[in-house]
Amino acid sequence: MPKNFLEIENVTFAASEKNKVNNVSLTIENEGDIICLLGPSGIGKTTILRTIAGLEKIKSGKIFLKNKIISSKNVHIEPENRNISLAFQDNSLFPHYNVIQNIQFGADRNKKKKKSLTIDEVIEFLHLDHIKEKFPHQISSGEAQRAALARALLSRPDLLLLDEPLSNVDQSFKEEIQVKLKQILTDLKITTIIVTHDSYEAFYLGSKCGIILDSQLKQYDDPYNVYHFPNSIEVVNFLNRGILIPAKVTGEDSLESEDLGTIKGNFIKHYPKGSDVQLLLQPEDLEHDDKSNLKLEVVDRKFRGTNFIYTLKTSSELLIPVFVHSHHIHQHEVDEKFGIKRPINIDHIVCF
Repeated sequence: MPKNFLEIENVTFAASEKNKVNNVSLTIENEGDIICLLGPSGIGKTTILRTIAGLEKIKSGKIFLKNKIISSKNVHIEPENRNISLAFQDNSLFPHYNVIQNIQFGADRNKKKKKSLTIDEVIEFLHLDHIKEKFPHQISSGEAQRAALARALLSRPDLLLLDEPLSNVDQSFKEEIQVKLKQILTDLKITTIIVTHDSYEAFYLGSKCGIILDSQLKQYDDPYNVYHFPNSIEVVNFLNRGILIPAKVTGEDSLESEDLGTIKGNFIKHYPKGSDVQLLLQPEDLEHDDKSNLKLEVVDRKFRGTNFIYTLKTSSELLIPVFVHSHHIHQHEVDEKFGIKRPINIDHIVCF
């Protein structure tokens, strides 16, 4: 019998052939862990949540919650008996209740009277005080989403499932809500699975992240490893945090690139000398240095407040992103030359 808080063993999640994720196995080890599932729209992430909640049945595999089987080919515990709360991305509020009544419904479901927020606390944290007497048709989609989140939090389930919980929330206080949401989930030890398409959100909220692509769970690891050590080209392309450049392995800690010259660092995986590889180059891997003799052409410059992202073009037409802090002296415009520090050193060399 599994000893993890949640264990999924070789389950195919399928609402249809299109929304299908094959042979998924993953675990949530501890109560209070937060798991984020990342993937493009329509890939089947919501189907996973619906199945765990008991709204869909499975034909093979097993799902255990707190060491009890809740789904298999022969077992199906009904949703109302799972103590799992699912907050959908779309408006799932009761239309005949106002906002405060919808939220109260969540508090009423906390039958075991577990430690929870008060209604006033959750209303304040999610900025709902000004709409608490309104009905769902009188509020925006972002406000409805926050109200549904409040209801789900107050129910204090064994497992909380959130489907794109902040996708409609105004950017002006989205970050604030992320911080408070993580603090609440952690303090109350609410085990949570969050579906999102926002990698920054997943990396911040999740103790582990799962990447779902091409009907498969491609990688399941802590956020740092997913970002720095992606296990496939598909994951690299989905995260869109760097580029792959051709290079040749020249030693135990070195490669040679036609565009960038010698690159030193620690290989994550061993490659024989002389191997032709695709090197993952991320924006923070290169350093700006206008005294260097390695000059690349600026084709784009994005100012993002605390930093700039330059896009540089090499002699072979590769476009390489470079991260530079905004307080750093670098007044380079498009079409000007931008110096790259040599020798190039990368802490973790990831190749394919």
